[in-house]
Amino acid sequence: MNHNKDVVVIAEAGVNHNGDIEMARQLVRVAADAGADFVKFQTFTADALVSRNAQKAAYQMSHDSADKFQYKMLKDLELSAEQHRILMEECRLSGIGFLSSAFDLNSLEYLNSLSLRYLKIPSGELTNLIYLRKAGSFNQHVLLSSGMCTMKEIEDAISILVQYGTAREQITLLHCNTAYPTPFEDVNLLAIPAMRNHFQLPVGYSDHTPGIEVAVAAVALGASVIEKHFTLNANLPGPDHKASLEPAELAAMIKSIRNIEKALGAAEKKPSSSELHNITIARKSMHLFSDVAAGHIISEADIIMKRPGDGISPMELDHVIGRRFKKALEANHKLQYDDFE
Repeated sequence: MNHNKDVVVIAEAGVNHNGDIEMARQLVRVAADAGADFVKFQTFTADALVSRNAQKAAYQMSHDSADKFQYKMLKDLELSAEQHRILMEECRLSGIGFLSSAFDLNSLEYLNSLSLRYLKIPSGELTNLIYLRKAGSFNQHVLLSSGMCTMKEIEDAISILVQYGTAREQITLLHCNTAYPTPFEDVNLLAIPAMRNHFQLPVGYSDHTPGIEVAVAAVALGASVIEKHFTLNANLPGPDHKASLEPAELAAMIKSIRNIEKALGAAEKKPSSSELHNITIARKSMHLFSDVAAGHIISEADIIMKRPGDGISPMELDHVIGRRFKKALEANHKLQYDDFE
């Protein structure tokens, strides 16, 4: 993994393994092949996460309208401790980092015991006081998703994390919209610089829009982290597959992110190394419009601006007008200062 890259790309496998550890391992390999820095799963126990009468979200209902409750769906998507170990070993072999989001306190404790690079707090836990207190006590690098949140709610969550032990500088915020998929008109990418300026913290983006262009645009706006759901096949059964990228799309997104990352450059306007040779070719310099005699006093009518640009710059016009030629010169002569007395 190349840790010198500025933008951290997290390929969100989530629950797209459908409870199948071999499918989960394949997701790890796909994320690694696509060039992601991390692959992320979800860690929870259904009994601690939802009540038996918690209803599914609308996008989850579209997957399985026969059962309107979350519990059975989530129970089938749990990952055991042994499966976590298998996936971490698959990540090690594939050269990609392992991450997961915890959705209950026991899962939070468990993930902390694994010494992962980041503690990812999902949007739904940002207003969970007990969860935030526990997470803050770990003093880990935190990725804090902010879907459904106001600036005040984000500030409150940050304050709790800091109060209970997390250094503020260890927190990265993720702008997010939790609709699956997110309508383009609801993305509000300008929240990224707004949050960065307001909180004085790095801000990334967790993307749930169709396609790859919004995630790439987020990088252009300064997102330091990109998180995006992916799947082996968008037509698989399961709650999140249809809002996820397929392998080729994931690879294309990451390639585009890396290209945009290079293209951002530095906050300074100057000629790039690749265009320096074009200065002489594309710019113009002063040439004689017609023949002149020795002693002639040059006027603007005597001058035409032509390529190449390795003579006297057109910007020096006022320093040339009124000067006297040392000798006779022919039309199209490229003027030099030693042509004058």
